Amino acid sequence: LSMDFVKTNWKGILVSLLIAIPSWFLGKLFPIVGGPVIAIIAGMIITIFVKDKSSFESGIKFTSKKILQWAVILLGFGLDLGVVAKTGVQSLPIICSTIATSLIVAFMLCKLAKIPGNISTLIGVGSSICGGSAIAATAPVIGADEEVAQAISVIFFFNVLAAIIFPYFGQMVGFSTTNGEAFGIFAGTAVNDTSSVTACASTWDAMWNLGSETLDKAATVKLTRTLAIIPITLVLALYKASKAKKALASSDVSNETKSNSSFSLK
Repeated sequence: LSMDFVKTNWKGILVSLLIAIPSWFLGKLFPIVGGPVIAIIAGMIITIFVKDKSSFESGIKFTSKKILQWAVILLGFGLDLGVVAKTGVQSLPIICSTIATSLIVAFMLCKLAKIPGNISTLIGVGSSICGGSAIAATAPVIGADEEVAQAISVIFFFNVLAAIIFPYFGQMVGFSTTNGEAFGIFAGTAVNDTSSVTACASTWDAMWNLGSETLDKAATVKLTRTLAIIPITLVLALYKASKAKKALASSDVSNETKSNSSFSLK
């Protein structure tokens, strides 16, 4: 690393680290809330007291772009493809249906409510795939920046509600209480973030003395859902490239028309 890079970015990186580490530990203590929500709240509180943020901006942007991208790559190392393949046979139809439904609803609401494209895309992929991880992976692809915090806040708000409500909802609709199979698939599919899936499934296990049966099932289904990041980000990247190509072609045609008009007037 060059000295210029260190001088420009160290303050922002340090602030991000000082927020991230305590938030991670607090997220472990309060899994229903989760580390990302705690970090966002901490950032919102800190920004009230810091008036001049110019010296931190470069480092924070580096953290939110580059380090976030590296974290998504590292996420791949945690995927056991053997376990995913085994669970996928059973849960894949449900996962595909819920992802498709969620993305379609997000697209429709974007058009009806006239929500900006980036924020609706991030909320769509976050709610359909795996919360913060999907948002982190998608943001650089679509060129999102400040929308990331907004999308994560929305996703984790509903995650907290799901972690609290779903165990009682599961009892209401009649999921089996003798094993964790049905509720595990439900929690792994319906709840977005890993910490909230863990909290939700663990609550069901505790309610019916199932050990870690529900948690194991939910975590594996959640793991399978995470793989959907790959095709979704690939499709978005191709769409973005196609859109940029069309815009460039349109701009060239417009410039050529203006040039011809100018020539004819002469």
